[in-house]
Amino acid sequence: MCPIRIRRTAAGLALAGLVTGSALAQSPDCVVIEDFSAATVGQLPPEWKLRKEAGKGVYGVREEGGLRFLRGVSEGLGIQAARAFEWDLAKYPVLTWSWRPQQFPQGADERRSATNDSALAVYVMVPYSKIQGPKAVKYIWSERVPVGERLSSNNGLTQVRVLRTGRDGAGQWQDERVNARDDFRSFFNEAQPPRPAGIAVLTDADDTRSTAAGDYANFRACSS
Repeated sequence: MCPIRIRRTAAGLALAGLVTGSALAQSPDCVVIEDFSAATVGQLPPEWKLRKEAGKGVYGVREEGGLRFLRGVSEGLGIQAARAFEWDLAKYPVLTWSWRPQQFPQGADERRSATNDSALAVYVMVPYSKIQGPKAVKYIWSERVPVGERLSSNNGLTQVRVLRTGRDGAGQWQDERVNARDDFRSFFNEAQPPRPAGIAVLTDADDTRSTAAGDYANFRACSS
């Protein structure tokens, strides 16, 4: 099946409005991008910026059992939250994080623009154009689209990879590990790995006019 072009893209996220972050902690193996440990519960961390002001009520930090994480609850909205953070993709090609779906948007199917909503989505963004926005690889947990299926949007500037599908594991933390360097090479046919400008998350339910909810934690860039 050929991927469709999706109306809403990562290009709408203005990198100009982001403040570049620095590593919170480093080790020979991993660099912490965000673990929310310094964030205030109930608020969006100051390093994270929203695509639109309406997103102020969508994302906020929560804490359970000593773990702090970012929760997204979208009621008929589709607004990204982004964290500017540069790192060496050649040295740290692997992106890891944990996520937990709480509520899938009703009737969502990311293959169709009319139902293109997800409980969980993570972007790795690379600067491209001030007008068109960044290039991005978008990782999603879809309720319906099969694992491994690839979708495309924004004239190919946003490439979508389905990491998980279905409701198995909903309400439970799941760890993810992707080789962002290899994904950029595969999707964009680039010999040299680009330098990421940051990450973004999207819990959205605007196309289905329903409700979506999901949690994100422990973003790291690792050597392997």
